[in-house]
Amino acid sequence: MNPAPSCVVITGASSGFGAEFARRFARKGADVVLVARRASRLEELAKELTESSGVAAHVVPIDLAAPGAADALMTQLDRRGLSPDGLVNCAGFGIDGPFAESDPQRVTDLVQVNVAALTDLTLRMLPAILNSGHGLLINVASTASYQPIPQIALYAASKAYVRTLTEALWQEAKGSGARILALCPGPSRTEFFSAAGSERFNVGQMVSIEEVVDAAFDAVTKQGAGPTRVVGWRNAVQAHLPRLVPTRATLAITAGLTKG
Repeated sequence: MNPAPSCVVITGASSGFGAEFARRFARKGADVVLVARRASRLEELAKELTESSGVAAHVVPIDLAAPGAADALMTQLDRRGLSPDGLVNCAGFGIDGPFAESDPQRVTDLVQVNVAALTDLTLRMLPAILNSGHGLLINVASTASYQPIPQIALYAASKAYVRTLTEALWQEAKGSGARILALCPGPSRTEFFSAAGSERFNVGQMVSIEEVVDAAFDAVTKQGAGPTRVVGWRNAVQAHLPRLVPTRATLAITAGLTKG
C-alpha cells in the first residue's frame, strides 16, 4: 500500500463529505488544507482536528464560484509554504427545475464550482501529485453522471464531466504511483438537498457520509482498483443500466423519477 499523502487540500470542507474526508486524513497523520466559503465552520473543524490528531489544519476561506478562485487558493498555499500532494474536490451543488427557467447567475456559479474550479485546481495540483510518487486525487462525481436527467440536467451534465475527466486522468497517471479516483455516491444526507432547495436529487439508494468516505479509501488502497467507485450496490446497478438501453428509454425513465 502506498503511504498516505502528507498534505491534502479538501474543497467543500465545511460539511458533509469534505469534513469527513478531513477527519479521516487527519487520523492518518496528514496535514489538511480546508477550503470552503464559511470561515467559522472551517475554524471549528481545524480546531477539532489539531486537538484530536495533532496535525496542522490550514483554513482557507474561498468562494469557488468566484472567478480566479483557484488562483487565490494557490497564492495562499505559496504564502504558507505548503506543497500538498493530495487533493479531494468535494465542493459542488445542484440546480432544480427546467433548465430554460434557471437563474443565469446560478447556472454560471454551478459551472464555475462543479466544473471550472475543479478543473483548474486539478490542473494546477496534479503535477505535484504525480511527481510525489504517492499522491492522491479524488474528484467527487455522482451516480447522476451516468445518464441525462431532466429537471436536474445541468447537475448531471457537470458530474458526467467530472467522472470522465477523472477516469482519463487515471489512465494518464498509470505508472506514476499516484492514486486517482472518480467517486460516485448516490443521494446522501449532507446539506446538499437544503442548498438545492429540493428533494428531486434523491434518486437511488441512500448512502451515509461514512459509507461514501469508506468506499473512497477502500478504492484508493486496493491494489488493481479501477478509476471509478460507485457507492451502494443498487446505485452501481442503476448507474450501468443506461448502457444497455436506448437513450430515449433512459430519458423516459429518469424523467419519471424526477417528475413533480
